[in-house]
Amino acid sequence: MLELFLCSMLTILPDFLYRRFVQGKRLGREINLFTVWVELRWGITLCLLLTLSLITTVFYFHPSTKAASSVFRTVTILPETSGRVSETFVEINQRVEEGQPLFRLDGTQQTAAVETARRKIAEIEAAMVVAKSQLAEAEGRVVQARGALQQARDELARRDEVLTRSPGSIAEAEVERVQVQVDSQQGALDAALASREAIVSRLELELPAQKASAVAELEEAEVALAKTLVVAGTHGMLQQFALRPGDVVNPMLRPAGILVPDRPATYLLAGFGQIEAQVIKVGMIGEVTCVAMPWRIVPTVVTEVQPVIASGQIRPTDTLVDLQQMGRPGSITVIMEPLYAGQLDDLPQGGNCIANLYTSNHEALQDPDIGFWRSFGFHAIDTIGLVHAIILRIQTLLLPIQTLVLGGH
Repeated sequence: MLELFLCSMLTILPDFLYRRFVQGKRLGREINLFTVWVELRWGITLCLLLTLSLITTVFYFHPSTKAASSVFRTVTILPETSGRVSETFVEINQRVEEGQPLFRLDGTQQTAAVETARRKIAEIEAAMVVAKSQLAEAEGRVVQARGALQQARDELARRDEVLTRSPGSIAEAEVERVQVQVDSQQGALDAALASREAIVSRLELELPAQKASAVAELEEAEVALAKTLVVAGTHGMLQQFALRPGDVVNPMLRPAGILVPDRPATYLLAGFGQIEAQVIKVGMIGEVTCVAMPWRIVPTVVTEVQPVIASGQIRPTDTLVDLQQMGRPGSITVIMEPLYAGQLDDLPQGGNCIANLYTSNHEALQDPDIGFWRSFGFHAIDTIGLVHAIILRIQTLLLPIQTLVLGGH
């Protein structure tokens, strides 16, 4: 409507003034409802053409969208294991801090597993004490076997010496008996040494390995027990939290609620038409007006332009995708931040806004080699951005009335 009004000032009004004061045709006489098209056809035709050109230029070089929002993320409250709620510590819509307990699951089985692991560690430690006593006993048997072997060897040496000095004084059977005794004592010593090595191996290798496994089982059981206590992962406010003792929660099927993290609205996500993809650039200046902040216009700047369009995404499936299903054009996602910090602090998370972007050719106009018509075109594009700014301000003024009165709220 504003574009039509401005264009009529340049086309229909001059045509009417010419007909009135040059040709002498009067409004209501020669110019009436039935002759207005014939008399003002040039002005009306030029007005329509100029209006269409102006609207096309304004909305192409100065994009506008009503799909702008201060998006926010939510954290689903899910336990890592399924179980029955035994205790709750918070209520719905309560603000929580990071690490604050939310609820606890029944941990009877996990507590029993922790106690079992602790008793197994104590059992292994007791076995290590017993093994140390067995090692001392084995050391004593080794000493005893060595003494008996040395005694048998000395006895054999004396008999050999006597037999050498006086052959026939000692029977050969007696010497053989002592030799068998030496071999027997040598075997007893080897057995005692092997027994000691077995105890040392059990004390230094087997029991420590068993204790390490038991400690790992204890840590695993303690981790499982700790998972029964669900805490807040970040600062925020609880939503849809209605758990009571006795409820069953499942990480796959039944979440416990939603946590909305505390975060001021530091940026807006806006969706613009694909036709404006070549115009929207990082660094463009814009303006937004939001429903939650009536009669306020916030200057913004484009900080990021998403290089992909969501409507064209394909996920691996076992079904071929019909591209006609992607016929609906998606939008260019743009991140807009306030030009000055803190200007969106009063905007609730998820608030909807109307956003304008303005093309600026200031740097191109500084080129000394720019031609007249190119310079005229750039000046015209930058100037008609004022039309869009006026439209946004009119929308800002009428937005509360349109929402509260005309919207039926």
